[in-house]
Order: sequence, then structure tokens, then C-alpha cells
Amino acid sequence: MALLESSGEEVLLWRRELLTKGGRAVDLDWLLDIGGGVRWSRLQQIHFDPSCKLILEQSLDHLAIIWQEHLDNQIPLQHLLGRCPWRDFELEISSAALIPRQETELLMDLALQRFDRGFSGLWADLGTGSGALAVALARSFPNAVGHAVDLSDEALSLAQRNLKRLAPKASVDFHLGSWWEPLKSCWGAIGLVLANPPYIPTAVVHQLEPIVRQNEPYLALCGGPDGLNACREIVNSSSNALSPGGWLIIEHHHDQSDDVLTLMSKTGLKDVAFETDLNGIKRFALGRNP
Repeated sequence: MALLESSGEEVLLWRRELLTKGGRAVDLDWLLDIGGGVRWSRLQQIHFDPSCKLILEQSLDHLAIIWQEHLDNQIPLQHLLGRCPWRDFELEISSAALIPRQETELLMDLALQRFDRGFSGLWADLGTGSGALAVALARSFPNAVGHAVDLSDEALSLAQRNLKRLAPKASVDFHLGSWWEPLKSCWGAIGLVLANPPYIPTAVVHQLEPIVRQNEPYLALCGGPDGLNACREIVNSSSNALSPGGWLIIEHHHDQSDDVLTLMSKTGLKDVAFETDLNGIKRFALGRNP
């Protein structure tokens, strides 16, 4: 990769000019960071010292083309770059799967609070998408055996590529199918399950911003009339699929906490509880098999 030198003053001028065309400053700074290699902390420094020199991984002209395509065609920058940082690694990203959100990183943190890194049982990532959670699980629990499930063949291929690159020594099997169904041979033995299923109500999906609605898979967004179709399927079979003492940790919509916790309790899971996201919103439900 040929590196290019620029001044802080030039970058700030470029940034101001592009923002006059539209878009959010936070997204343009993300493009400078991930596409141009100008880290956010470095960008803050040039506001105080515009004369300093910067090394760019791509030219400002090329980054401007990407930004204009983002604005004109409402395409996520992650899709245009084909990558996205998540936790401590960088994923390959495409329109085959949801772009992993920052709050979903907390699913992994909740798992690490309940299992030490010596965990050697079975884990499952239901609805793996890009494989973000599967990669994090494989890297965090190197002695465990994993199973990643998705209904989309394209998403599953994307997840396999990410895992091969980011956790090449991991023992993970990939399964094409719906939720628990491909894992029936493992039922009763799975010690940890993470799931970020589609949970947006149908009517709300149609109201999402075009950049989301037009680019991310409907299958991975829509959770049915009340948004809980996938959650019900996952929770209802969890007591059969989990091992004794096994944990289910699931992400849900911002207003579904009470409903999901009730589903877990009725299914027979114990220690049912909620956890909040970075904004203090009840976003995660947890339950343990007796």
C-alpha cells in the first residue's frame, strides 16, 4: 500500500468542503479513520495544530469519491470499503449480512462475565450474519467448540471467510438453517448461546432510514408483526437445547425487554435478567437452564 503525505490544514479544509455536501461529521471521520488511516485521536490533534503532517492510506480525492457515492446512493460506508472494525478486529463486510453494531459487542462482554477464557464446552451463535460474534467467541474461548448458524448461504460464506482469517485455528462448524434446527445432534449439551436475531417489527422496518432499509438484508431486520417471531423460536427451544446450567444471551429491540424476559421465565429458564446497552436502554435478556 502506497502511503500519501498530507498536512493537517489540507485535511481539515477537505473535511469542511465535503460536509457542505451533506452527511454526518461522525461518518466522515469514520471514513478518514478506516479508509484513510487517520485515527480519531490524530484528527483531534490537527484541530489544534493544522500544520502537522499526516500519512494517508488512500488519497483525499479517492476518499471524496467514496463519500459522494455514500451520499448520492445511500450506501453504507462499511459496504463501500468492504470492512468494519468490531471489538479488537476488523471484519469483512457485505450486503449479505447486517453491519455489526457497537452495542452488540456487549453480548460478548456478558458472555465473558459468566465464563472464563478456559471454557471448553460447546457454544453456538444463532444467526451469525457476518460472523462477528462467532469470531469473538472463537478468539475468547480457544478451548471450546463452536457452532455458527444462519439461514442465508451468502451470510454463512461471509462468516466463514471472517473466521478463517481472524481465528484460523478455531474449532467452529457452520450450519445452514433456522436457529436451533441444524444443531439437534447437540441438544442438551450447548453451554453458551448468543443470538442477535431480527427483532424489528414489520411496520417499523418500512420506516427505517433508506441507508438501512435499502442495503441491509430484510431477513436480518424483520422480526414479524411484533418483532418477536425469532425471539420466540429461540427461547422456546432453549431449555431443550442448552446443557444443564447453560446460558442463553439474546439481543432484542429497545421496547421488548419485558416480553422476552417473560418468554424466558415461562420456558423454565432461571436467573432471568436484563442488561442495558451503552445508552442505558434494556437491550439484552439472559437466562440459565436449571
